[in-house]
Amino acid sequence: MDLIVVLYPWIKALHVIAVIAWMAGLFYLPRLFVYHAEQATVGDQLDGTFRVMEDKLLRLIMRPAMIVAWIAGLVMVAAGAFDWGAVWAWAKTAGVIGMTAMHVWLARRRREFAEGRNTRSGRTYRLMNEVPTLLLVVIVVAIIVRPF
Repeated sequence: MDLIVVLYPWIKALHVIAVIAWMAGLFYLPRLFVYHAEQATVGDQLDGTFRVMEDKLLRLIMRPAMIVAWIAGLVMVAAGAFDWGAVWAWAKTAGVIGMTAMHVWLARRRREFAEGRNTRSGRTYRLMNEVPTLLLVVIVVAIIVRPF
């Protein structure tokens, strides 16, 4: 029996766990940015606290979770779990690429905060906080309902 077939349920479980951790960060980091932008002044104690929280969230939770989610997902694709002729597979792929783009955008904003160069308002981060939810809906509907 092929090893991937035997391990497939474990790979799938690992993928789901990693995605949940990644999504938690994608939901929380923009919310931290809202409060950082609205409540802290560059160089004050609160600014330092937010910087540490944002850095640890991105570096210790979000980035490893994203990497594990991608690797487990690609292993499942290699195992033949995707029907590339179906629109749902492309919709999910687009959603995952969107999540990755959101992750990169947030990482760049975290760097701006860390360098004291944030120019965006709390409102911007409130709006961006909705993007992961929209991507989540696209991905879950594509993979579970497979409407196309």
